[in-house]
Amino acid sequence: MNKRALSLSIGGLLAMAAAMGVGRFVYTPILPPKVEALSLSKSQAGLIASANFLGYLAGAILATVRLPGTRRSWLLGSLAITAICLFGMGLATAMPAFLGLRFAAGVASAFALVFSSALVIDRLASTGNSGLSAVHFAGVGTGIAVSASIVALLLQAGAAWTTLWFASGAVAAAASLAVVWLVTPDDRTLQAMRTRADLQLSADFVALLLAYGLFGFGYVITATFIVDMVRGTSSIAPLEPYVWLLFGLCAVPSVALWTALGRRWGVLRIYAVACIVEATGVAASALWLHPASIVISATFVGGTFVSLTALGLVATRSSGSDPRGRIALMTVSFSIGQILGPAFAGYVYDATGSLAMPLLTAVAALALAAVLSLAADARRRALSPSR
Repeated sequence: MNKRALSLSIGGLLAMAAAMGVGRFVYTPILPPKVEALSLSKSQAGLIASANFLGYLAGAILATVRLPGTRRSWLLGSLAITAICLFGMGLATAMPAFLGLRFAAGVASAFALVFSSALVIDRLASTGNSGLSAVHFAGVGTGIAVSASIVALLLQAGAAWTTLWFASGAVAAAASLAVVWLVTPDDRTLQAMRTRADLQLSADFVALLLAYGLFGFGYVITATFIVDMVRGTSSIAPLEPYVWLLFGLCAVPSVALWTALGRRWGVLRIYAVACIVEATGVAASALWLHPASIVISATFVGGTFVSLTALGLVATRSSGSDPRGRIALMTVSFSIGQILGPAFAGYVYDATGSLAMPLLTAVAALALAAVLSLAADARRRALSPSR
């Protein structure tokens, strides 16, 4: 380990915190006061969430093509747009504006994920510090925990929902400024030496793509509506200020834990185990709305969803090539799953008055993702020349 690699991983952490932890996921704790203030329905809330995920899909698709400029310049630009969109959400009052801003934020967050992950994973691998990628991916949980704390404190102080967006934008902007300093420009020599490999859609990679999409669907309903579920159930409503904070805090150390297990037992095998753990957390909130079940849900889902993101992206890396293309394709698959989740859950809730069926559907999706990841692992092991 060296200071330059550590600084890079911390810069990656702050980039992920700004674009993902705050830019994407702060919508969850802001959703309940926003819904109450504007009298939004569950389907409208789900559509706003899905607009963000649709933008995320669009950004992931754009990231698969060869774009001018450096990875760093696209990363910094996406972080700036993220902060602007967060401020904009505090100024907007109509559905079209909400949808447009969350779509733009989704595009920006996809670019930030793809370009920061490709840059950080590539540079750390070239210096023999691949283990520090866990620091980079811990940024999502860090951003969730920080923004959850700020939202909870502001709500206790009686702040309006608009103030919550302004404060989130300020946090994202501050983190982005630190990224400018910590993530230095690409090494021209490294760029010249890097070869761009053609994407090969092998059977194991296709299985992983499908598993990643199912994971996107499987986690997102809980991640979108868990705070709203708590607020809407009188027996557990006092947990509202803490449930999203717990969700984020569990995510922070989880990446290091699951990636360490992946190095020991195999990334795809551990991916399957994490899917089952996450499915258990989703099922807990689907079957039993009780303080214990909500804590289990926040702990299990919060403690796996960032790790599954990291494990999936690490599993795609091709040694000696720029991983951006594979990361972008994985992000496309993930995006499709999480676009469907909130919209599906919102409409089912409006029709039935319950999120139980969407959540149990998510459990089934995560179980299938586990099966597919094990199938991909079996194929890779069968084709490995060392076995």
